[in-house]
Amino acid sequence: MIFSSQIFLFWFLPWVLLLLWAAPRAIRNPLLTICSYVFYGWTNPVFVLLMFASTLVDYWCGLAIVSGAELSSDEKRLQLSQGGGRSLRQRIALWTSIIVNLSVLGFFKYWNFGLDVWQELLTQLGEGAAVSPGVLRVTLPLGISFYTFQSMSYCIDVYRGTARATRSLWDFACFVSLFPQLVAGPILRYRDLSEQLRERQVSSLMLACGGAFFSLGLARKVLLANPAGEAADLVFAAGQPGFAAAWLGSVFFAMQIYFDFSGYSDMARGLGLMLGFRFPANFNAPYRAQSLTDFWRRWHISLSGWLRDYLYFPLGGSRSGTARTCLNLILVMLLGGLWHGAAWNFLLWGAVHGVLLTAERLVGVTATVEQNDGRKTVWLQRLIRQASVFAVVCLTWVLFRSESTVQMRTLLGAMTGVDRAGPAADILCAVLLQPWNLLVLSVGACVIWLSPSTERFVQRLTVVRALWMVLLLLLSVSMLSLQSRNPFIYFLF
Repeated sequence: MIFSSQIFLFWFLPWVLLLLWAAPRAIRNPLLTICSYVFYGWTNPVFVLLMFASTLVDYWCGLAIVSGAELSSDEKRLQLSQGGGRSLRQRIALWTSIIVNLSVLGFFKYWNFGLDVWQELLTQLGEGAAVSPGVLRVTLPLGISFYTFQSMSYCIDVYRGTARATRSLWDFACFVSLFPQLVAGPILRYRDLSEQLRERQVSSLMLACGGAFFSLGLARKVLLANPAGEAADLVFAAGQPGFAAAWLGSVFFAMQIYFDFSGYSDMARGLGLMLGFRFPANFNAPYRAQSLTDFWRRWHISLSGWLRDYLYFPLGGSRSGTARTCLNLILVMLLGGLWHGAAWNFLLWGAVHGVLLTAERLVGVTATVEQNDGRKTVWLQRLIRQASVFAVVCLTWVLFRSESTVQMRTLLGAMTGVDRAGPAADILCAVLLQPWNLLVLSVGACVIWLSPSTERFVQRLTVVRALWMVLLLLLSVSMLSLQSRNPFIYFLF
């Protein structure tokens, strides 16, 4: 089930909200957990069992880590955070959580990729079709990368003493399965939601803000991401798109993936507010970044923070010299690329970003140009840096989007002027520059570079703005019936 669907908007969401608002406080978490399982298992109920098994493992591992002490003991948490009191049982519990979660993620996400690599290797060695067609191919469960990271971080935080373990299985199951962010994030930390899981209230202001977040997110998805994706698909499917068409296609895809994912995150935050939860922001105008370092502080903030806290810092961060820092950056970005998908293009995308981030650090590129440094040309510097970073990001999005090496080479060759345009390149440009596509491009550019963030817009929610939200919601719902293509890119990550 996806947010931008008729069954979610007109059946699932209204009934869930009515049930939870009317339910006594004591059964809200169990009821929300059951509703979340229905949401997740709508297309394949079997995967609910997998998520529940993962939940049980981390729940019991969390209890094992703090066994022998009161769960609410501040002294115990302080002892853990200072590095003491870790018994063999606690270490076994932690590593059980890590190994089980990574094994589940690795099997479902990378098994098919491993088979393909093995087949290709044997083919190159002249062994022919060594992998039988009957070999098991697995189906990737939706959102598995998100909920495994989220569930695993709970045990790590309990072990570090930065979060309290919970005795309530319903509370923990609700945290893992919370449907607004279950299949595409943001990746939440238990310590940020623990108090809200125990007690929360929904005010009229939260409902209004939640509706505004959801309306803006749905509009980004339906009115901007979907048509931008259709334009991008035309270019990536072309044989010889030419310089102009290739860049237009990359820009359209940059808009598609941003409005698709940020729109989903806004909808998730809106649904969270309707249910009494406050989720952190997952995007902060990433295409206004003035460096790649700045970009990764603004793009998919919950994943960047997760990789920083649970991978980059444990590897040593920037504390072990320049060479080790650069190695850590590249390794983290490689794994971040691999997290997005089981394919060589994702690994290459992560590697390129890792190398570029390392180059920025070695050269000494500052994250941003300060606004108040007294120079009249500061605005021009900021503009040049933003344009340069956006161009680099568009080039790297080609690595991310390409479905084959040939497609990647074709697009990059056209964008760099190495390859000549084909005979149909002018026709392709004419299609891309049709009035509807130009409108999407113009509105998208205004939203990206000129408009206030969703957070700031909703914080000053006036009657006029509320009416605009209602209009956007109606327009988005109307457009859903006219669109034949409505995917969420990050559902399969």
